[in-house]
Amino acid sequence: MIGPEWAALWLAWVLAGGSPGPATLSIAGTSMNTGRRAGLVFSLGILFGSACWGLAAAAGLSALMLANAWVFELLRYCGAGYLLFLAEKSLRSALAPHAPLSQRAYGGTGWQLFGKGALIHLTNPKAILSWASIYSLVLPAGSTPVEVFGLFAFLYSGSILVFFGYAFLFSTPGVVASYMRMKRWFEFAFAGFFGFASLKILTARLEG
Repeated sequence: MIGPEWAALWLAWVLAGGSPGPATLSIAGTSMNTGRRAGLVFSLGILFGSACWGLAAAAGLSALMLANAWVFELLRYCGAGYLLFLAEKSLRSALAPHAPLSQRAYGGTGWQLFGKGALIHLTNPKAILSWASIYSLVLPAGSTPVEVFGLFAFLYSGSILVFFGYAFLFSTPGVVASYMRMKRWFEFAFAGFFGFASLKILTARLEG
């Protein structure tokens, strides 16, 4: 199952998940200011929220694909529009020469940190849109629930790597400066990936 195309998909998901956003910036800020342990616990909350959105999108999309092909087509085009929005956002960030890395530090007990992390992701509607978009891009209409949830598990492993990786890296001296030096090139790569993915969705009907 895991060939070059799937490896590229997983890598693209990891790179997109590692781009600056509410979850990654909050993990970075917590790890830098409160410590590695706090960052890891906070990351667990983020991962819980991500799993909730990912499974919700998988369950809903699976049912739609089995019952209403036209609804799935509509979702594909909504996903394409969202990917274009992400491409434009990444491009603007790449062209901003002095975009700061905001630090959002959270503290409290372990359960409080977990809850705050979960709430950040659960109150971010873009999270479910990103899951639905990638499902629409990769899976053909008529995919079985096993295929949909299998893709979720495959991509979720990348999310685990990203969020725990942020907690480890941003609790290590010197990482923040190195990240900022490479940030522009990451954003250019994100813009290209999102733009290509959106165009692939929009032209799928013309090629079929």
